[in-house]
Amino acid sequence: MTGDGVAGRRVVVAGAGVTGRAVARVLRERGAAVRVVDTADGERQQAAAATLAADGVEVRLGATVGDVDGADLVVASPGWRLDQPLLAAARANGTEVIGEPELAWRLRDPGVPWLGVTGTNGKTTTVGMLEAVLLAAGRRTVAAGNVGLPLVDAVTTTPPYDVLAVEVSSQQLAWSPSPRFHAGALLNLAPDHLDWHDTMDAYVAAKTRVWTGATAVAVVDDPRVAALAPPGALRVSLVDADADYAGVGGVLTAGGEPVMRADELRVGGPHNVSNALVALALARTVGVPLDIAAGALREFAPGRHRNETVAEVGGVRYVDDSKATNAHAAAASLAAYPSVVWIAGGLLKGADVDDVVAANAGRLRGVVLLGRDRDVVADALARHAPDVPVSVVTTTDTGAMSEVVRRAAGMARPGDTVLLAPAAASWDMFRDYAERGDLFAAAARALDGAARA
Repeated sequence: MTGDGVAGRRVVVAGAGVTGRAVARVLRERGAAVRVVDTADGERQQAAAATLAADGVEVRLGATVGDVDGADLVVASPGWRLDQPLLAAARANGTEVIGEPELAWRLRDPGVPWLGVTGTNGKTTTVGMLEAVLLAAGRRTVAAGNVGLPLVDAVTTTPPYDVLAVEVSSQQLAWSPSPRFHAGALLNLAPDHLDWHDTMDAYVAAKTRVWTGATAVAVVDDPRVAALAPPGALRVSLVDADADYAGVGGVLTAGGEPVMRADELRVGGPHNVSNALVALALARTVGVPLDIAAGALREFAPGRHRNETVAEVGGVRYVDDSKATNAHAAAASLAAYPSVVWIAGGLLKGADVDDVVAANAGRLRGVVLLGRDRDVVADALARHAPDVPVSVVTTTDTGAMSEVVRRAAGMARPGDTVLLAPAAASWDMFRDYAERGDLFAAAARALDGAARA
């Protein structure tokens, strides 16, 4: 199936979220007979169903395995596991099941290169940097995939983009075997989404699909990435000055040539120096000059909920890094601050937090825990940081964040950072990490308002 070869085919789209709706719209525009199914039947799914139905798309909520019968193709949204019963039933019937990036690849203009970024953490910031660099170079581009514009929309835009900056998750890659990125970068590998992939090996196998194209970019400071990097990969490092793209001694270099100082970046932390080097490496594969790339990186500002300072009260800084949804991300966030009151907890997705606690025990002024898996974090603190004060908030409604921030403020001293870097997903208490971050920011600003009153 290439180009408009979906016309007349019966396609089931699994999932009525943002991705599913975009897929349904693109398929319908190309003449496919589309049915959207979702096993949930909540308010959000009903609102999505109403929108789709208004566009003439059949929708079945509370779907069962029979709802995939007769399909020629099934397109799965990223959150749907490989063994989900509807999708397993489709495969048992001999129906092909693919992900949205796979569909986008089949519908793409072959002349538009994809620059791919994946990794446990840092994907969105790196893709944002890459998009900024490409735009500064005059390329018509967009951040697409797991962030920004759905890929099926990006590849069907008229006129076509010059190049795409593509963020891909492990779930998307698991469903999409065909994409061959002009250049693909793997930032890091740490246990995450093991509730979806079941094993670390399966997670790693999905992530390394980003390297199936012409050029691989590997952050070799991560030992897992270094061990798996294919021959000829462009190496990125903050410790090896001889790497293809290096950030040693406070200077970013490309092929040994100085590009810019690390302190010129507006985003803090060593991990963001590494992210900038990856964006630079990817942009260079499509001919972006170093001086233009450096200028764009100097101007780049982080997105919401990524080490975002939201308030300063009584000499204490309040930082929203709600996007730190796993232990690896939380460790990178904690490393940026010398004295921290850490807000942590939520859905750990099967991951271990012992290493992040042990590595950062010395910088913890105190910890406030919330969410379903708070006891797991509390146990790790008892083992590795027994002298650090811990406060546990047991309520699980969204209003709990005000109490969390109040307790954190009580622990903090001037010069400290109250850091929301939960090391966990948010869905046990919040709609998503953005809502969690927004509520944290609102509570911190309320403290500021009270202090000024």
